[in-house]
Amino acid sequence: MRIQRLPCARGLLAAALLASLVGCAVNGGSPAAPTLSRDRIAQIVASPDRSAADRTNDIRRHPTDMLAFIGIHSGWTALDVSTGGGYTTELLARAIGPSGTVYAQSPPRDPNRAAPTPAAPEGGGLPTAAAPPRPQRSTADVLADREKNMQAAGIAAARIVYVGQRFDDPVPPAMADGKLDLVTLMFNYHDFGFLGVDRAQLNRAVFQALKPGGLYVVADHAGRPGTLISESGTLHRIEQSFLRAEVEAAGFKLAEEGDFLRNPNDPRDRNTPEPPQPKDEFVLKFVKP
Repeated sequence: MRIQRLPCARGLLAAALLASLVGCAVNGGSPAAPTLSRDRIAQIVASPDRSAADRTNDIRRHPTDMLAFIGIHSGWTALDVSTGGGYTTELLARAIGPSGTVYAQSPPRDPNRAAPTPAAPEGGGLPTAAAPPRPQRSTADVLADREKNMQAAGIAAARIVYVGQRFDDPVPPAMADGKLDLVTLMFNYHDFGFLGVDRAQLNRAVFQALKPGGLYVVADHAGRPGTLISESGTLHRIEQSFLRAEVEAAGFKLAEEGDFLRNPNDPRDRNTPEPPQPKDEFVLKFVKP
């Protein structure tokens, strides 16, 4: 994995300060627990009890690279915004361990209102995890099953807490004021365009909930220059510089860019690239000063 480190405008002193902020994310700036080694992360990802669907998603999602890029620590308190099927939530729980907590946010269903739908269903790179048709289940039930399965396998994982709140208000009240070490948002920021989410409010809520030095890690499908978020519901892409500007407007500073999901051969002009190949994807790690 290669990580692009960004130059700092004020030279080495400011770079050292930013590194200090990233490394002291817990207990009001006190030293954090050691960062998990890449070898330890690889062991977690290779755990034989993980589901076949998650292992298929690993091929595209590169979870060892992702957790190493985050710089995951045991004992953290994290929030996974837009948990979906809980893929990232479970990985965070395994890596953070039993002394931490992972909150998993997804908006509650409104039986009286149809959810907004994109103009085209999301396409992606290869491979994809095929799942047999089954009755729709609640996010809370899916997460509870993940937690139960880890317990049955003897995995010492963090507690998973479902958060049934809106995307623009994703933080549980108890965590809303400087209590979180990490917030993740994986491949769904672009959807907030066609969903009509107040993204500025979302980013402000995340900023307020993180401790000084806390991390906000966002990954998404790359759009072409000038497209901004206009392809949210069609090509399911977002322009990287546009996303960065929106997040930084809330007060965040960009700490690092990960290139382990980049695909320069993707022309970025289709929902599913042709010939079939992974989408070009970016990963940005922001820090709360």
